[in-house]
Amino acid sequence: MLTDLEGRGRIMVVDDDPEVAAMLRTYFTLQGYQVDSVSYGVDVLPACHRRRPDLILLDIMLPDLDGYAVCRELRSDLYTSNIPIIFLTQKSSRTDVLAGLALGSDDYVIKPFNVEELKLRVRNVLRRSQFMSSTDPVSGLPGGKLIEEQFRQLLHRNNWAVLYIGVEGFELFTSKYRDLRDELIAYVAKILREAVDELGTFDDFVGHVGRDNFVIITMPSRVQALRDRITGRFNRAVRASYQRRTEAERPDRESPALSLALTVGVVTREDGPFSDIRSIAEAISQARREAREQLLASR
Repeated sequence: MLTDLEGRGRIMVVDDDPEVAAMLRTYFTLQGYQVDSVSYGVDVLPACHRRRPDLILLDIMLPDLDGYAVCRELRSDLYTSNIPIIFLTQKSSRTDVLAGLALGSDDYVIKPFNVEELKLRVRNVLRRSQFMSSTDPVSGLPGGKLIEEQFRQLLHRNNWAVLYIGVEGFELFTSKYRDLRDELIAYVAKILREAVDELGTFDDFVGHVGRDNFVIITMPSRVQALRDRITGRFNRAVRASYQRRTEAERPDRESPALSLALTVGVVTREDGPFSDIRSIAEAISQARREAREQLLASR
């Protein structure tokens, strides 16, 4: 986590140009940051799991995966989903910038860049991330630090379950209806809170990991009822509401609303042992990926 309000922390540089990577490592090290670097997109997620950065400087044009694919992977993994990302790229078209921002990047810097300007952007993104890490302003749910604290408590509990909930089709839907992005996030948060209020107890926890990803910490005996309640309510209310709007505009039934669905990955203490919060996060992310694969296979 960040060490002070000036934004000092750990930065990961992802760039296959050795001169650029070396320059950024040297510069930000001199500014008081700890700096790691990788050259290939496929190495980013494992490197983050080994040593979690506070911010990632991500080149889009990598030799294997492009930066967009890396960003998607980071945002879909519970342990890395709320790490701030600044794209560094020579792609300067409005379409490229919007594509990066739509994936959840925090800023977009065009090469060649002024390193002093980049320093200010890094500092501002880190400050904003630190400020917003407790409660998400859109969903009203606790975020990064508070979720991490809940996971630490799980290491000392004997009986628990975590539901990792995501909105499939979120990117497709919000790319067309950007004005509905916050409304959709807030509505999903409302569904989760109401389900826990109705079926859970005061000890249950609902958190917003970031963007379209949420967690519920509860007891194993309540998992099935919670999963049925939130997915059923989402399908009946959210999809029906947005489908009416988009079908009126696109009678060919290719509406992005038709792709919306909730996927729920579940992990319990019995799936362990878990030695730290990272191991819990990895297991939950894997459960979510399996739930997504099952959904895609059923369509």
